[in-house]
Amino acid sequence: MTTTPIAPLVHRYAGPYLNRYSEQRKDAAWIESLSRGPMARFVPVWNQQSLIIESANPRAALLEASQAGSWLANSETIYLGQFDEHHCFAVELPQEITPDPGHSFVDVRQVGGLMHPSEAGLLAYARALIYWRARHRYCGGCGHATKSDSGGQVRICLSTACGIQAFPRLDPAIIVLVTLDDKALLGRQSSWPAHRYSTLAGFVEPGESLEDAVIREVAEEAHVEVVALRYHSSQPWPFPSSLMVGFRGLAAPGSQPRAGEELEDARFVTRDELINGSLKLPPSVSISFHLIKEWYEEQPGRDLVADLARQGHPASW
Repeated sequence: MTTTPIAPLVHRYAGPYLNRYSEQRKDAAWIESLSRGPMARFVPVWNQQSLIIESANPRAALLEASQAGSWLANSETIYLGQFDEHHCFAVELPQEITPDPGHSFVDVRQVGGLMHPSEAGLLAYARALIYWRARHRYCGGCGHATKSDSGGQVRICLSTACGIQAFPRLDPAIIVLVTLDDKALLGRQSSWPAHRYSTLAGFVEPGESLEDAVIREVAEEAHVEVVALRYHSSQPWPFPSSLMVGFRGLAAPGSQPRAGEELEDARFVTRDELINGSLKLPPSVSISFHLIKEWYEEQPGRDLVADLARQGHPASW
């Protein structure tokens, strides 16, 4: 049997940008030596926001120990891994500070599309682990306090009668572009910016396969039956801790979408409607945008970003 190498689509916040040293980080002495070494860099997180260096293309602010010294004395770090030549640690700031000129704290989602993909991934990863740790300071089994282990990647219950280990968890969610003939199914939530539409998505429930979740979510949100599915790609979405698993789907003939409880509207749209300015697309860094883009460009001569630009509309909002 011959095999063809797979060239996966690497989405924003994904990719081999970091050596996580999964085995070595279990060595507390090794972690301690790295944190005190000249190649240590610290990734500050405050109120789920990340420190950046401001510019048209923002950069991640990776601080040396001398720059983060006052915070390190009161904050337990989490080892992220080796980023380029530096060993990076997430550090949570206990209170708001005034950043140095040219720096600011921002939600990574606001600037991730403007940053180098590797730096965007690093900041999002640090944010996700700080979020997880804040919710596991106490044992979910017995209520005792927990302690850090494996460079901060594990929390262990301090009760000798319990000792439960807590690991960072992901919330799997499906996201799907369903099509019928030459139209694609999109929906919008009332909380979104005006006129924004996106692919349908939802969390996978216990006892469901990914395919089960796609079929259920599309039926619940748009009252459309999905009769065929194929996997597309996946994207980490650490805001706070999701993994988006993308699919392409085919709707049953004659489907007439109508919004369920979670959506304000659900409709089939044509390719021309995507670019005429009547609706806004999801952010271009999202897997949703890539699902839409792939479908749009299956028609020869179509280029979603270029066609939007010709119509005077941005590719992302």
